[in-house]
Order: sequence, then C-alpha cells, then structure tokens
Amino acid sequence: MNSKEIRQKFLDYFKKRNHTIVSSFSLVPSDLSVLLTSAGMQQFKDYFTGELNPEKDFNSLNVASVQKCFRTSDIEEVGDENHLTFFEMLGNFSFGGYFKEKAIEYAYDFIVNELGLEIDFVTVFDPKKVDGDDWRKNIPFDKDSFEIWKNKIGLPEEKIKTEGIDNFWGPTGMEGPCGPTTEIYVNGVEIWNLVFNEYYADKNKSLKKLKSPGVDTGLGFERLVLFIQNADSIFDTDLFTKPFNGLFNSNNVRSARITADHIRGSVFLLADGIFPSNKGTGYILRRLIRRLIIHARKIGVVRKDIEKYIENIIKYYGALYPELKKNKKTILGEFIAEADNFEETLEKGMKEFNKLYPKDRTAERISSKDAFNLYQSYGFPLEIVRELAKERGYSFDEKGFNKQFKEHKEISRAGAEKKFGGHGFILDAKITRLHTATHLLHKALRDVIGAETKQEGSDINPKRTRFDFKSDRKLTNEELQRVEDVVNEKIKGDLPVSFKEMPKSEAEKTGALHFFKQKYPDKVKVYYIGDSIEKAYSKEFCGGPHVKHTGEIGKFKILKQESVGRDIKRIRATVE
Repeated sequence: MNSKEIRQKFLDYFKKRNHTIVSSFSLVPSDLSVLLTSAGMQQFKDYFTGELNPEKDFNSLNVASVQKCFRTSDIEEVGDENHLTFFEMLGNFSFGGYFKEKAIEYAYDFIVNELGLEIDFVTVFDPKKVDGDDWRKNIPFDKDSFEIWKNKIGLPEEKIKTEGIDNFWGPTGMEGPCGPTTEIYVNGVEIWNLVFNEYYADKNKSLKKLKSPGVDTGLGFERLVLFIQNADSIFDTDLFTKPFNGLFNSNNVRSARITADHIRGSVFLLADGIFPSNKGTGYILRRLIRRLIIHARKIGVVRKDIEKYIENIIKYYGALYPELKKNKKTILGEFIAEADNFEETLEKGMKEFNKLYPKDRTAERISSKDAFNLYQSYGFPLEIVRELAKERGYSFDEKGFNKQFKEHKEISRAGAEKKFGGHGFILDAKITRLHTATHLLHKALRDVIGAETKQEGSDINPKRTRFDFKSDRKLTNEELQRVEDVVNEKIKGDLPVSFKEMPKSEAEKTGALHFFKQKYPDKVKVYYIGDSIEKAYSKEFCGGPHVKHTGEIGKFKILKQESVGRDIKRIRATVE
C-alpha cells in the first residue's frame, strides 16, 4: 500500500465505526501557551476536561483525525533513519463514548487484521515499576488493560509486559486529565500508544476519577508506513521518495535526509502562517531553512532544485492539506527571501572567519569562543566550522564549543520554563492575572479614547504587562486615570471569564478583537468577559491563560505611558 492508501484506510476504518472525521488543526495551536502542535490530542484537550461539548461540535462522542505535528526537540537529531521534525499522527479519540476494551479491540483489529502486521508485545502500567517516591506509585495496576489483552484479545501472557511511568500519561502542565497507557510494539518499536484518561490530577498530584473517562490514541504515521512498505528507513518510504525523487542518490546520506526533512517541515510551517524571525516559531523556521541550505550545498543541490522540491511537496500533500496550494505563492516567496538573506549572512560570516583564520596563517586551533560567536552572530552551524577547520589544517576545540552550546541551551530552557513551566504551560499566577487584565485594558482604552484604538503588541512578565496601541497622541492624565478606573470597575464586578471555540469566520462575526495581519488557525478560541459572548464587555481571539472571574485579578495600576514610535503609544501596568 502507498502512504495515501494507508492514511485513508485508517480514516475509513473509524468512520465505519461511528467516528466523526476531523480535519487537522494548524501547526499553530489555538492554545498560545504551547509553541507548536506536537500531538494529535492537543486540539481536543478541552473536550477531555469537559470545557467543550463534543456532541455539540462533532455530533458524536468519538472522533478520528490525521494531525499535522512538529517536534522542535528533534532538529539536531535529524539525519539518522528515524528522526523527523514534521510528522503526521493518526488518532482516534473518545470523550465518554467508549473506554479501554473498545479502544484495545480497535487497535488490535486495525493493526493485525486490516494491515496484516504482527504485534511483538504490548505494555501496561504497573506502579511497582515506578522508581523512588514518585506520586504515580499510588495509582493502581492497570488490571483492566492487562486482562483485556489476555482474555478478550487472546494475546499470550508473555507478550504483555508491565512498565512504570513510561506507561502513564499526563497531566499536561501542573494539573489536568491523566491516566495509564497501553503501548503496542511492532518490529520491536512502539507504534501505537493508547492513553486512558481516567483521573484528574491537581497541582499537589491528588487524584480524583473523571466523570467521563476518555480515550486518546496516537499512531505514528511515518513509522507505520515504514513497516507496511518494509522500507530500510523512513526516508525510503514513498513519503520521501516521491516528492524528493533523485535527492537520495547522494553519497552523503545524512545531508540528503536533513535537506528533505527540513524542506518538508519548512513548507508546512510557512503554509500555516509562520514566517522566519528571531523569536519563537519564526526562529525554528529560520533554523530549518538555514540548515537545509548548508546541507543542500554539501550534496550539490542548488536553489532551483530546492524550489522544485517545494513545489513537489505542495503537489504531493495538497489534496489532504489544501492550505499548501492556497498559500503556494507565499511559501515560495518567503522561502526565497529567507534563503537570499542567509546567503548574505554566510558571506559576512566567511569574511569574519577569514579575518580570524586566514588561509595563509600557520595551522593552529580554532577556539570554541570564536566558533560559538560565528554560530550565534552569523548562523554558522557546527558543520561549517568543522569542515573549514579540516580544509585549512586547523584543529578545533569542538568539546569547548559543545559546552558553550549546552550552557546556552540551558539558559534558554530555564527562561522558557520560568515563563511556560516544564511542560509548556504558563504557571505563574500573576501572569495569568495580568493576561486577563490586558484584555480589560484594551477594551477600556477603546471606551475612553475611541474604537479606532488598535493593539500593536503586548508583552507580559511576572511583574507587569506592556501594551502597545495605535494613537496619534498621548493620553492626558485624566484619560489614563479613567482607563485605570474602568478596568478596576470591571474587576470589582467579578465578571465571569469564559471562552468558546469556533471556526475563525464565525469568530470574526462576533466582533471579537484580533490582529488583522496575524495568521490564525481555522478554528480559534474567543475569550469573553461577561455573562455571554453576545453581551460580553470584552471579547478577543486568544489562547493564553485567564482567570475564571475578574475578581481574581486584584487591583489594576497603570505605571507609566510612553511613545515608542510614530503614532504608537505604550502603557506599562501591573496588578497588586
């Protein structure tokens, strides 16, 4: 079977079993507290918690999807047989429609009878395998899954293995739904993970049973195609051989794989409205494009070839992901502009390198400090410095470079964890209060100086919120005081804060405020402050953290007003 047939077989299987087929959400999640969509369940998180009603939105308690995903942690690992940045995740989900027995039956039937694969073994959760004093030691052995595999499916007991925390999922962040998992292994590799959300863990990891336990499964598509097509590596499946015809003839297998993966990943990021920049998702895209250009050069792939591969990707995936064809012009244009910019940067970097280490200089050691500066300032990856050292007879303090690189990553990670917590979710209570207060500030400004007031940007840290808006004049002291008073009035009123998730076109009709130039996913969250979305005091497209009632915010205080550009004013404020 080719990959398109395998993908369709999965969707058809679950459609026949009363699952609503849901289109993939954007790689840019509606929940802005996570960087990119990295799992199929992210779009369904609020259905597991009970905040959204699946029967209302999907006419069913059961859904299935093929979800676009992206893992930033694997960028440096790409080049071997298995690691990818962009990938697809097949999944079936139930929000109270069925639980362990049906989920296991479906998975077994699809793997063995529909696809003809043989299951090596499965794993289930056992608290005895949990090390130390981890809180999961108090969770019961998943006897249900064990007995379903043994007695209902008929799997020999020696093929049912027990594991510790690797077979327990969640919660995402400090609290939320969680539960034991059972994993299915084919050819010695975990291929399908079935998560059974049956508990809710609070911040102290105190557990209570969910009213409606849920099923969340993830089946790695590329790995599945690898096994069905009996290929030597993921890059030997038709997912890569078709759109990258001829690329893998190179003797430098690693560079060919990096080039292919990064082209594919870049195309999907660009299609979802992510553009190269020095921050967040834009920086991830910038890294991909720069790395692929470096590795393409190594194997003689020129710009014309890369553009051809981009067009092949758009054509190959276009039927399933129409945003690729729709945004073809933007994808090519943004890629070419970034590639041109990087090639200029490379030239500057080479000039700096030649200044530090000219060709006629006596062979010596390239310092880790110089190498790291070239990496940080000119985007020189390690491979370039390594090759230049070899070419010119220098030794290279690669150990020192790796130490500096590791320290740099740890500092960046520490900053991210302070802002987002260990699992990518904002944990700081004051940030949550400030975030909600910023919504009130935006609306209060429109009330006081006019509806033409438009947000130009914001930044929130644990100490203050910074809000930029378009205005041709500074506010008077009286106007600033009035804005502050309006916000505090709404806080004192203890208004409810809620959200609705809906198609972007419907969300726009509600009058919810949003950035008109920003690319949003097809489905967005509208947070509103008030009794209903129709009568709300404030409503905006948003996916960040919010309090449940405005009374939780505390006293709002404007600290200062500044001019930061032509017709752009800035207000700094805090809550006490």
